[in-house]
Amino acid sequence: MIASENVSRTRTERLVNLVICLLSTRRFLTASQIAATVPGYEHDADDPKDHEAFQRKFERDKAELRELGVPLETGTSSILDAEPGYRIARRDYALPDIPLAPDEAAAVGIAARLWHHAGLAAAASSGLTKLRAAGIDVDPHATLGVEPVVTVDPAFEPMAGAVRDRCAVTFDYRTPEDDAAGTRRLQPWGVVCWRGRWYVVGYDLDRRAERCFRLSRIVSQVRRTGRPGAYRPPEGIDLIRYVAHWSGQPVERTGRATLLVQHGRAAGVRRWAEEVTPGPDGDRVVLRFAESGWFAAWLVGYGSDVVVLDPPEVRDEVVARLRELAEVHRAPAAGTGAAPAAPAGVT
Repeated sequence: MIASENVSRTRTERLVNLVICLLSTRRFLTASQIAATVPGYEHDADDPKDHEAFQRKFERDKAELRELGVPLETGTSSILDAEPGYRIARRDYALPDIPLAPDEAAAVGIAARLWHHAGLAAAASSGLTKLRAAGIDVDPHATLGVEPVVTVDPAFEPMAGAVRDRCAVTFDYRTPEDDAAGTRRLQPWGVVCWRGRWYVVGYDLDRRAERCFRLSRIVSQVRRTGRPGAYRPPEGIDLIRYVAHWSGQPVERTGRATLLVQHGRAAGVRRWAEEVTPGPDGDRVVLRFAESGWFAAWLVGYGSDVVVLDPPEVRDEVVARLRELAEVHRAPAAGTGAAPAAPAGVT
């Protein structure tokens, strides 16, 4: 069973890396170029048996991608090319606009940020580096999303695995009020991110009640106890709302902000919009938020594509964070005699 799961994970990672590779180049890549670039296809091309095994694996992967609906093209980049190559046209692969509710968009965003932790980003980035080293033109926009944008606590991976396997765990946990850590036994229901911190929600076996624990306060290894599948989480529980209630911070978005968004930019902001009014200098977008500091930090990630018009407290938070970034980047340039320009919107 474990061996089967490992094989499935390896195949999935290889297919994802193959898609990233073929999306990231405008030219057709031959099988030999793919073998030298994509993790999972390493083999000795001079060994007939090894090369034949690679060809069978590659044929299976191509067939699987086509079954999944991935528009895999075959062709040559030049009439001088003797061997056909492969690529994925972004215009055919891209999905149409998908309307997502705010909670759905948040879930997708968290999943994307976790990609790096799952071990895919390093392999994908390595493959793209090999493409560039081979003189192959790589589309820089195709690599967006494979860079790490969030870090997770050491307890995240074992806790998430216990959630998946429905297996109870035990760990040492320290709260700000206690000098010494206490041992907890938990049936974990889920791991969620709230206000930039990771939490696990589950059933505390010692206190016989629902409990929430911040992963950064776990000071020992997360150890499994009992057998997998020993319990079933309650149906329909809203983990984010539970964490928000437990932390005493409201999840309701009571604030209202007006933003100026460049045409065709900041799709993530637009998905949360309640109103969008087109204008000559951009679209005026109205959306709600729960807490100005977190909201400002999120908006800063969109750079000059988004300008806060209202309310003043959010605009001030954004300006303050941009000044901090400008100061960080100004320090290395102090000895060069040239002061770097401040970010857009900062005067």
